[in-house]
Amino acid sequence: MQAPPAQNEGQDFNLKEILQRYTHKWYWFVLVAAITLVAAKVYLRYTIPSYQSKASILIKDDQSSGGLGGISPFSDASYFSGISSSKIDSELAILKSKRLISEVVKELNLNIRYENIGSIITSEIYTNKPFVVQYLSFKNENNKGVQKLFFEINSETEFTIYNESKSINETHSFGESLEFPFGEITVIPVFDQSVSFSEFIGKTISVSYAPVESTAVQYQNRINVATDNRYSNVISLSMQSPVRQKAEDFINELIFQYNEDAINDKNQVAQKTSNFIDSRLEIITRELDSVEQNKETFKSTNRLTDIETEAQIILQNASEFDKRQLDVGTQLELANTMVDYMENAGANDLLPTNIGIQGPEISSAVVNYNQLILERNRLLKNSTSQNPVVVNLSNQIAQIRTGIKGSLENQRSSLKITLRDLNYKEATLNSQIAKVPRKEKLFREINRQQGIKEQLFLFLLQQREEASISLAVTSPKAKIIDSAFSSKAPVSPNRLVIYAGALLIGLLIPFLIIYISNLIDTQVKNRRDIERILPQVNLLGEVPKLGKNEDELVRQNDRSMLAESFRILRTNLQYQFLDKKDADVAKRLFVTSTVKGEGKTFVAFNLALTLALTGKKVILVGADIRNPQLHRYLDGDKNKYRGLTEYIIDETVTAKELMQQSSLNENLKIIHSGVIPPNPAELLMRPRTGAFFEEIENDFDYIIVDTAPAMLVTDTILITQLADVLLYVVRAGHTDKKLLEFLKDAINSKRLPSASVILNNVSSNNFGYGNKYGYSYTEEKKSFFQRWFR
Repeated sequence: MQAPPAQNEGQDFNLKEILQRYTHKWYWFVLVAAITLVAAKVYLRYTIPSYQSKASILIKDDQSSGGLGGISPFSDASYFSGISSSKIDSELAILKSKRLISEVVKELNLNIRYENIGSIITSEIYTNKPFVVQYLSFKNENNKGVQKLFFEINSETEFTIYNESKSINETHSFGESLEFPFGEITVIPVFDQSVSFSEFIGKTISVSYAPVESTAVQYQNRINVATDNRYSNVISLSMQSPVRQKAEDFINELIFQYNEDAINDKNQVAQKTSNFIDSRLEIITRELDSVEQNKETFKSTNRLTDIETEAQIILQNASEFDKRQLDVGTQLELANTMVDYMENAGANDLLPTNIGIQGPEISSAVVNYNQLILERNRLLKNSTSQNPVVVNLSNQIAQIRTGIKGSLENQRSSLKITLRDLNYKEATLNSQIAKVPRKEKLFREINRQQGIKEQLFLFLLQQREEASISLAVTSPKAKIIDSAFSSKAPVSPNRLVIYAGALLIGLLIPFLIIYISNLIDTQVKNRRDIERILPQVNLLGEVPKLGKNEDELVRQNDRSMLAESFRILRTNLQYQFLDKKDADVAKRLFVTSTVKGEGKTFVAFNLALTLALTGKKVILVGADIRNPQLHRYLDGDKNKYRGLTEYIIDETVTAKELMQQSSLNENLKIIHSGVIPPNPAELLMRPRTGAFFEEIENDFDYIIVDTAPAMLVTDTILITQLADVLLYVVRAGHTDKKLLEFLKDAINSKRLPSASVILNNVSSNNFGYGNKYGYSYTEEKKSFFQRWFR
């Protein structure tokens, strides 16, 4: 029942340990966060803010409006009619087209940019320019690229001009015509502005000229054109710019150019109709003059005065018939005229509308035909004839044109049949008025022709007046709901977002560095790293990391952390010998490690000193006969001492002959490893090795043996059965965690029994389980840096 709580406790402790990896470095989080916040403040201080400028317009639907050519200058009912989403998409494409924006750039001279060069910030000048640069000409088209010139105003009459490469550096007067390699310019001062011209004296102004096309592309990418919702005719135009007035002028001019473009498209239909009417009026006028002249000649030749009175009775009976003949003749003439026009006109020409042809289906078809022609022409300005939309429109136009022509042909055929019937009936009528003189008959025909021409002439005059009115009062396509206006507060950069992002980056950078360093760092750091891999192994003690000037050896009455750690190790060792039956026999302590450089010799020597300080007799034996390191802590030449190697080889040598008295403690004696033999492993397997320990165990309380690294050579494994306790040294910050798997396998396979671990070179932050408590036996004075950035 107690297992789950223990598991939860371990998990909680692991979380604390993970957090402590970062809280121990809290000062780095504070430092980096402070740096990023300061950087954000500097960025905001020297970044030019951008403002949002916005306008909204309503697109009017002209599809349902009447009037000549589908134009009704006096009707605004189309405000409330819906427009299909495809048409709105077309209007959005036109508003954002490069052609339309290029016209705006030309009108406002947006391709010429004026900037005030400051020591840190360079700001754009738009409204209060001290002067205006007029680019009169370019010597060749290749030079018509981006040109940047610098103007330093010396006085109200003179200025210095130079370019970036200093190939141009001259002083001139305002108003002069200046010749340069790229072309000719003139600089004209501006005195009638709110900012005094004298404030710019001594300052440097840069003027950049860019091609209209490239500038239009830049604005095309910056302007945002969108509908408020899917089913609305309202379009919003917005743009961000550091100069509010410039963005407002651009948006307002774009709306103006859009309306002008739409008005021009509408006027094309009215102008085409007006030209058609004028041409027909010329023809009808000549024909009417000819009929009147024939009438005059006929009456003069036949000396006629009032034939109508003479045939009044007969003519009254035929008046209704004549009226019908007149209407049919007029319609036939109009149909013939329309058919001739369509045969002579091009496939892309607009058709005249409302010229009097009866039949609503023909008038409606002509109106739809003209709208499709205009729509296709507008799309071709920003696209090619291969565009699927243009191809679709072209197919529709061809179908409608074929339908109109077919309807006119059918109507003309019907009118001819009707007229033939009327002529047949006329013959019957003529037989009834056979008594009427032939002169009267001919005169009636002349009057009939005159009436037809006069009626057609008056109708065309009326249509011409309507066309003139339509040209004069064509309404714009876009109704302005809100003119361009700018936000008072800048929208970019967002100070809150910048500061929040800087703080987040300031916290994230040290977090990532610590996380990555812990991720790629596979070295042992503290005792918990050992306990995770070797839970069954005792950890007897931890040896602190020494500073550069700290003594490496434990001295008499030493109160340093090094001495205290070995005293703790000495105490913990007492519990390893509780089961030892023969208390009078020396306790054998073998010290080894995984690889070289982990401090086993350092631990063995200091452990021997610590035990000797208690009055115990201790002997330190150097058993690392391949790479002896014990001489580092002794005076004299290492080669002059005989040691364990000589004892094993020469049976006449006794252990007492090899013992050397330590100068550091009278209770400590040392036996060196001796001469390095050619066969160390075979040498240690000899019986003399065991006899060596049996010979000295009755004269000492502790035998401490400095052996070879267990993973590199087999020497230590061969003699571990002679040890009471095997001390395995692991060095923090040096030993790889993977190397602990060797010790684990060696213990499980019984090659290294009774192994206990000593963690060497532990930093103060990693003592215990990674907590820095700051406890010390002595009061140590620490510097400010050590107290805050330990």
